[in-house]
Amino acid sequence: MTYNLKPVKAPKLRGLGLRLFTVLIESKWVRPLLMPGLIKSTGVAAFRRIVSQSAPTNLPLVKPSEPLIRTSSQYDVAEAVAAVRDEEGSSGFQFSSITDYARSYRDQSVSPEEVGENIIAAIESSNLGDYPLRAIIKSEADDIRRQAAKSAERLAQGRPRSILEGVPVAIKDELDMPPYTTHVGTRFLGKEIAGEDATPVSRLRAAGALLVGKANMFEIGISPTGNNPIHGFARNPYHLDHDAGGSSGGSGASVGSGIVPLAIGADGGGSIRIPAAHCGVVGLKPTFGRVSEFGAAPLCWSVAHVGPIGATALDAAIGYAICSGEDPKDAMSLGQPSVHLNDFQNRDLSGVTVGIYPQWFEDASPEIVQACRDTLQILEEAGAVVREISVAGLEEARVGHAITILTEMATAMEPHYAAHRKDFGHATRINLAMGRAFSSRDYVLAQQVRTESLREWDRVFSEVDAVVTPTTGCASPYLNPGTASHGESDMSLLTELMRFVVCANFCGQPAVSFPAGYTGKGLPIGMQAIGRHWEEHLLLRLANVAGRRVARREPVSFYEILSRNDG
Repeated sequence: MTYNLKPVKAPKLRGLGLRLFTVLIESKWVRPLLMPGLIKSTGVAAFRRIVSQSAPTNLPLVKPSEPLIRTSSQYDVAEAVAAVRDEEGSSGFQFSSITDYARSYRDQSVSPEEVGENIIAAIESSNLGDYPLRAIIKSEADDIRRQAAKSAERLAQGRPRSILEGVPVAIKDELDMPPYTTHVGTRFLGKEIAGEDATPVSRLRAAGALLVGKANMFEIGISPTGNNPIHGFARNPYHLDHDAGGSSGGSGASVGSGIVPLAIGADGGGSIRIPAAHCGVVGLKPTFGRVSEFGAAPLCWSVAHVGPIGATALDAAIGYAICSGEDPKDAMSLGQPSVHLNDFQNRDLSGVTVGIYPQWFEDASPEIVQACRDTLQILEEAGAVVREISVAGLEEARVGHAITILTEMATAMEPHYAAHRKDFGHATRINLAMGRAFSSRDYVLAQQVRTESLREWDRVFSEVDAVVTPTTGCASPYLNPGTASHGESDMSLLTELMRFVVCANFCGQPAVSFPAGYTGKGLPIGMQAIGRHWEEHLLLRLANVAGRRVARREPVSFYEILSRNDG
């Protein structure tokens, strides 16, 4: 079987060149001359030569094979896994976790009100200076204080709602959450305050979480970077002149900087896992349909997922347990198997088979490959069996995913396009122009290829329990100050960032990114594990095992929220 993923060779555009190309690609006179070259360079021209006899799969919603056994409460799952006391922490720098907050509140070493004040100060401070973090772009101090006071009251009365009582959580600006608007990273959407919480937000609120504000994101989630020319760069807490990743860059940066131990992101093409990798934390994209999309901006219906980014695997696991499960408001979430975290704390991986496709695994920078090799050895030393595998059709899946997500995003923005086309950043306008140029046959062919990709991954998972890869092909890129006002278009870079992540979106499997080390410059490296549909518990277990051995480092920009302010 031949490894067929190809690099995309396209010019990097910024400044005047970017603005000029945007105008030309949108021109009805010039577009027919430019678009064929763009289509060819991105692999779409070759994709169009595929002849498929498969029926299209329009949604990667896979029926569970196990009986539909219901748990009594999502809180029970989170409480059960958090109740297991594990005195042996991860090596290196220690992030404050959800359980640290819970213990501190219950032994009264700090109060939710004090945490709330620390959060307010941290958000304000993080957005000042020459290199503002821009992790949280909307936050209401009075709302934080009201929530914190209610949490303190419930704790004082001995009736916390869950392990998350009073624990600060940030929400990507793609999900509705009063008293905030939902801009979805744009300058024109979200003119009115959201009417009700998105379902994942409502579940966190019901669990007593302290919802601290809206996290930055790339416009409509259409790029895996944090380079938002409207709301500012989402910066990397380890190097403030580097990117936090995207599109959930603010969610990743808010966790990586210690402002919160848990944030919610959304992932249509790596948008949870890429910022988790870049910011040195844990990000889980659950199975398609596992977390309700009600209240999330409708951007890319067949590849969209909502999920947690946590400081540790345990934090991501708790966020996953609280947010997941059936929701009558989202038909895609119905009929799923029970949410559980069985064996999460079990560090003996005997009986688990992990697959690597060597040519794919090694298609990244040498530093990333070596770090992921070292982390793979950790899993092997814990008892996992490592088996070499192959995966057919990775290039076809990459292009099929690109056609699918860009077509769906262009369709989602169609009601706004005529009036607000020029309100988008230039890179977004180029991507939307591509999405509008794809034909109905392109889209249907992409869904036929999805059928074949699902079939191939079924074969792979008949041999192994999980497939591991680097999360990204390169480390967090440098943020060029010259791109702050108009952004940049670098399709070659985007392909490197997304090389390992898009299959799980296209086919709907769960996938997790967890820390695997650092580059020579100190930028975090992430490792990804992809699993069978509905087996998030195994992926989080792998992340937890690795997290005990991979030494963490303190970010350059870090806020110690869990401390008493006696001043």
